[in-house]
Order: sequence, then structure tokens, then C-alpha cells
Amino acid sequence: MPDFDLGTAPRSGGLTHVLDKGLGPRAWEDVLETAGQYIDVVKLGWGTAYVTPNLKSKLEVLRDKRVVMGGTFFEAVWARGKVEEYKRWLGELNLTHVEISDGAVEIPREEKLELIADLSKSFTVLSEVGSKDSSVEFTGDEWKTWMREELDAGAWKVIAEAREGGTAGIFTSGGDMRAELVEEIGSGVGLDDVIWEAPTKSAQAWFVKAFGPTVNLGNIPPEEVIPLETLRLGLRADTLKEVLLGDRAHAS
Repeated sequence: MPDFDLGTAPRSGGLTHVLDKGLGPRAWEDVLETAGQYIDVVKLGWGTAYVTPNLKSKLEVLRDKRVVMGGTFFEAVWARGKVEEYKRWLGELNLTHVEISDGAVEIPREEKLELIADLSKSFTVLSEVGSKDSSVEFTGDEWKTWMREELDAGAWKVIAEAREGGTAGIFTSGGDMRAELVEEIGSGVGLDDVIWEAPTKSAQAWFVKAFGPTVNLGNIPPEEVIPLETLRLGLRADTLKEVLLGDRAHAS
């Protein structure tokens, strides 16, 4: 750190939820050494944990982080009738968090809420809302209703679907944000309760400017954790005026 102060304040909140696509233990050691203090949740994307041969070694490196397996893997587990076995496996791995989603496989609404309520007895639940099919669009009222229902059922946080590339859910298939939808959801559901998937720099900057630097952001690539932190602190052109300079930008 330099020996001068720009006047940036440490963040008082705002989760950074990181998407892991298969990094090994040594790669994670490097990531944590550089950016660990800015990482709040690590998601082992979709079914990558199932095919990772050195999973326990990797989890040992991540032992001080909240680690969750991807919701798509949960959907596969549910579709094959293996939820109880899955719960036992998570316990054997000493994982305390679980993600529940229905973006690829249709889970009846009441059953999803029952699954959230059941798993929240033993795990901290992150539930995901939104379809992974970019052609499927839900209304703002549907998003808000489902998010509130899932929080009431026992979810710790609800995740707004965008996929790892920002091409579904709160984004169009071309990668454009459905800004009016996001603003409607943001005004209707507590911002502390929502994690917005924002895998691209432009999306991250948009959320920081729209909802402030303590917004919860998800599906952040490991190599983008430090760049995201600079966005949160206004140390990048995209958010410098809004976050770091504030009203001073207009007076200069």
C-alpha cells in the first residue's frame, strides 16, 4: 500500500461471490494470497466439484471461505432423486452452504420452497431465481414474489440469475442488462438479501453506480476480484466520479 491516503473508506458490506470453474489448490492459494480478503463466497460452478479428483485438497485451501456447489448440480441431484445422498455428501465434505436453483430443470414451485425449508435446517441456503434459457422472461412481479417467498422459506440470500457469461435471466441473450427489470427487483426486494450475478466489468460498474459500492455481486471470475474491488472504491474510471469523488466531481 502507498504511504498516502486518497480518502477511500473500507467497505462496510457487500458480498463478492466468486465463480470457480475448476482451479486447483495451488491456484487458489495464489488467489487467496492476493485477493482473499475481498472474497466472501466461492461457488464451485455447476457440476465441477463432482469431477474434481482432488476436491478435498482444494476445499482444505478454501476452509476459511463459504463454499457452495453450483445450483445446476443440485438440479441434477434432484432430478435423479438423490437429495438425501447429496446432503450426506455435503456433510462429509464439511460444507455448510448449499445452492438451490431451478433454472435448467423445472422444479414445482411448492416443492422448491419445501426443499429450501428442509435444507435450511442443516445448511445455509442460497436460492437462485431465473431461467438459464435466455428466451424465458419473467415479469418483475414474478421475480419479486419468488424472491420473497424463497427468503421466507429460509434462504439466506437469493441470487438473480445471469449465467456465467451474462446471457440470461436479468440479461438478454446478447448480454444487455434488463435495466428496468433489475431496478424494479431492487426496489421491491431488500438489496442486502439479493446477490446479482454480474460476470462482466460493465455489469459490475452498472450495479455499483445504481445501488452503491456495497451491492452484493456474484459469478465474479477469480481474476476479477481485485478489479471489482477497485470499482467498489471508485479507483477505476467507470465509477471514479460516482464513488470516490462524489459531489466533488461536479465542483472540479
